Amino acid sequence: MSNVTKQRQLNWAEYGAELLLTACLVFFGLSAVVFNMGKGLPMEQLIPDRSMRLLITGLMFSGSGSLVAISPLGKLSGAHVNPALSLAFWAQGKMHRHDLAGYIIGQLLGAIAGAALLVFVWGKYAKSVTNGMTLPGDGYPLWYVFLAEVSLTCLLVLAIFIFLSNHHLMRWTPLMTWLLVATMVWLEAPISGTSLNPARSLGPALVTRFLQDQWLYCVAPPLGAMLAVGVFRLLSFGQRELLTGKLFHVPHYRCIFKNVKVPYRTD
Repeated sequence: MSNVTKQRQLNWAEYGAELLLTACLVFFGLSAVVFNMGKGLPMEQLIPDRSMRLLITGLMFSGSGSLVAISPLGKLSGAHVNPALSLAFWAQGKMHRHDLAGYIIGQLLGAIAGAALLVFVWGKYAKSVTNGMTLPGDGYPLWYVFLAEVSLTCLLVLAIFIFLSNHHLMRWTPLMTWLLVATMVWLEAPISGTSLNPARSLGPALVTRFLQDQWLYCVAPPLGAMLAVGVFRLLSFGQRELLTGKLFHVPHYRCIFKNVKVPYRTD
């Protein structure tokens, strides 16, 4: 197969994997939000301390993201489950443009499906937490919320890039993201909801039909991701590059990413 044909090939299996993985992330991650923070559920009485419940929620939400990364579908697509992260990989020269589009469309559709399932399963309990929407915290100006989302997304993507550019660290990327995102949710959720992910925010917003201030979560995370690309290039001085476009790379799974520096299947 010629290089031109490879570049134009649509990788439907990977796009479908991103759709299903993002649906799982949104459903199970937001189910953790409902279970721990929803009104009328046992956790409200068992653990009255809201900060402690936020920590548990962060561990469960980010844990679902790490689990999808090491799942068979995650090993196939790379488990980006986040348009901002896919954009960063593309900017770093790891994705073709048509694959970037396929990933983002799959992620958005998956987020909508996951949020719709959440509303169906949890009903009034999901409604008590606004169906898991990310919203600016009370008393925080929008510029502050915007800056928080940019900064945290930048930190997350930069950490992923650092791990994926090191042969010894790359296998630990899912564990690192689990602990890092859990900490972010615990400490920052009262400010912005800790989105870091346009699909994660748009899914519940579209299902709820409430889009006020949601532009912020569509703009800030991608901006933070692109900032991370610039910071990574500055820190590496051109001497360090990403080894793969997957959060958990295994050699016996095919890999559609560009300039991969570790073994992988080609078909």
